[in-house]
Amino acid sequence: MKELISFIRFPVIGDERGNLVALEGNKQIPFDIKRVYYMFGMQPDLPRGFHAHKDLIQVAVCLQGSCDILMDNGSDKQVVTLNSPDKGLVIDIMQWHEMNNFSADCVLMVLASDVYNESDYIRDYSSFLSEARK
Repeated sequence: MKELISFIRFPVIGDERGNLVALEGNKQIPFDIKRVYYMFGMQPDLPRGFHAHKDLIQVAVCLQGSCDILMDNGSDKQVVTLNSPDKGLVIDIMQWHEMNNFSADCVLMVLASDVYNESDYIRDYSSFLSEARK
């Protein structure tokens, strides 16, 4: 079974003018990037996510503010806090994830290994557990 939590630390290039992080597919990000989306304006008490993917791999980066993500591989669960724009959380295949506790200024960016495909989603937790235990 794969690790439950895997982070990628991104190199920061900076000086007195500020900082820059460059992300490239198959370099800092361990796959070809086929889709990028970001979330903002979330309510702290309204969780999001509640799904896993059969084939999609993602890297979540909190560009501003913070949020918590519950990671679940079907046998272990762990909550991680994202609060740094130079650190990405790998959300691998068959990892149930739930995002919550968003700060008012949270901007969460997700880099995905493929385009949106509804058939790749597992949205029922019982179905996820059945699949994960195979």
